[in-house]
Amino acid sequence: MLTYDSTGFRLDGGPLRILSGAMHYFRTRPEQWPARLAALRAMGLNTVETYVPWNLHEPRPGAYTRLDELPAFLDEAARQGLWAIVRPGPYICAEWDNGGLPGWLTARVGRRARTSDEVYLAAVDSFLDVLMPSVVERQTTRGGNVLMVQVENEYGSYGSDRAYLRHLADGLVRRGVTVPLFTSDGPEDHMLTGGTLPGVLATVNFGSEPEAAFETLRRHRPQDPPFCMEYWNGWFDHWGRPHHSRDAADAADTLRRMLAAGGSVNLYMAHGGTNFGTGAGANHADPPFNSTDWTESPYQPVTTSYDYDAPLDERGGVTEKYELFRAVLAEFAAAHPEQARYLDDRVPGPVELPPVLAARSVELTDSAPIPFGAESVHPVPPAFEELGIEHGVVRYVFDVPADRPELPLTVEGLHDRAAVRVDGKRVAELARGVAGEPLTAPGGVTLELLVDSLGRVNYGPGTGDRKGITGGVRHERQYLHGCRVAAFDLLAPLPPLQFGTEGPLARGEFTLDATGDTFLAVPGGRRGYLWVNGFLLGRYDDRGPQTTLFCPQPLLRTGSNELLLLELGDAAPRSVELRDRPEL
Repeated sequence: MLTYDSTGFRLDGGPLRILSGAMHYFRTRPEQWPARLAALRAMGLNTVETYVPWNLHEPRPGAYTRLDELPAFLDEAARQGLWAIVRPGPYICAEWDNGGLPGWLTARVGRRARTSDEVYLAAVDSFLDVLMPSVVERQTTRGGNVLMVQVENEYGSYGSDRAYLRHLADGLVRRGVTVPLFTSDGPEDHMLTGGTLPGVLATVNFGSEPEAAFETLRRHRPQDPPFCMEYWNGWFDHWGRPHHSRDAADAADTLRRMLAAGGSVNLYMAHGGTNFGTGAGANHADPPFNSTDWTESPYQPVTTSYDYDAPLDERGGVTEKYELFRAVLAEFAAAHPEQARYLDDRVPGPVELPPVLAARSVELTDSAPIPFGAESVHPVPPAFEELGIEHGVVRYVFDVPADRPELPLTVEGLHDRAAVRVDGKRVAELARGVAGEPLTAPGGVTLELLVDSLGRVNYGPGTGDRKGITGGVRHERQYLHGCRVAAFDLLAPLPPLQFGTEGPLARGEFTLDATGDTFLAVPGGRRGYLWVNGFLLGRYDDRGPQTTLFCPQPLLRTGSNELLLLELGDAAPRSVELRDRPEL
């Protein structure tokens, strides 16, 4: 059993320094888990940590999916000689869409999310009732490998509803959690007073100055051991900004200081992976929480890549940071063998990866229109959530009344991008928070807005934002009513497509004698989505910094493979390129 006091952790009576690395099962394919987890163990870690994204597992109320993945991941971690830390939310941040909260729920409860509101808690409890049994049966207290379970996440950065936190903690215990519960927050006074609970282990998240962070934790929780639950050794990227990186030697020095200070650690991230599909989140720089000096918009969507400049790169390859971290951890294990304990006594081998496919170009030979569902009519433009979709492409059509001059057009609450057509002619592109050229239209025309969504804000007061046209469309001061709407749900299985020679969907096929990893680029593409053999790989965007999408070997097959591209910008790409290296 794992216990702790101010001096550290003990497992089954012996001292234990928790040496953990974050790797999210939902950001890697199951076929990749063994190699990634083996690489964590080979780095010198004894534990893996993962979040659980609620919105992935309950995309619609009561409709649960992919619940077998977390227990399978925990079992694979045990096979690879790793203990596990589970962070089930309900909120996770993680640069994941809506911080893991389902969009259908936050649309319903609004600012009552992450509080003791009855409607919100009823949904939370229903989800945890379904999720937690597989975690409970894998606890170390039952012979499994789960060491600890988190209560909420960084709540001190958001709220102060202690009754909510207590409800979650008591609920986890009631569902059978007997390993230590913990909270994690920034090393700030107001965060540690708002996000912690008496009797629940408190941990801190930071990227530098471990001595100061642990001292702040000690002032608030002198009975708890020093534990950095998120050591930010890299960082994530936003579209349109440079790729983040951190000097490997500096990161290794901070890790060494953390261990010298007596701390346990969880590397965030050890392996970042990929925001497949529509999983990427966003930030919103409402002052004073962030600066907007470096961006054209306060809305900052996260890229498909979640490389994070982690020790293992997006493909799972070893980096300089990995080698330096491995040296630091080996140094610690040699000096403190009684604390650097492991689940078993294996000697890990070298990290092995699939081959990388040779570079080639795949011609896009067929086109198809977007497969919208049935059209419906609404007095005002409905948000995506009102249409029952989390992410997609929605066509909004208005008839502008006749007998009036050319007047300004205003789209209120656009979340997040729109292509504007007047009488079928594309006249503008709009983006959330970006000031564009003034838009006008005369009377008697048909106005069409093709709107697609990027990530929901995952951190801070902007969490829970809705998608689509969340305000209205005005012709001068007058709202346009009687909106005709048709939707394409990106999270639903692809319907049959009617291929011909026209439409924003384009298809290409290629043949492989043997599979491997590859990196896909869309020359001439502006922005859109890319599927591989029916799997939605993610978004591409010519703003960068990411100009290739990582396609792991398990998504490909020997023989025929199909690429499907949905281009939503003012472009018509003719090919998709398979490249042999990432471009960030």
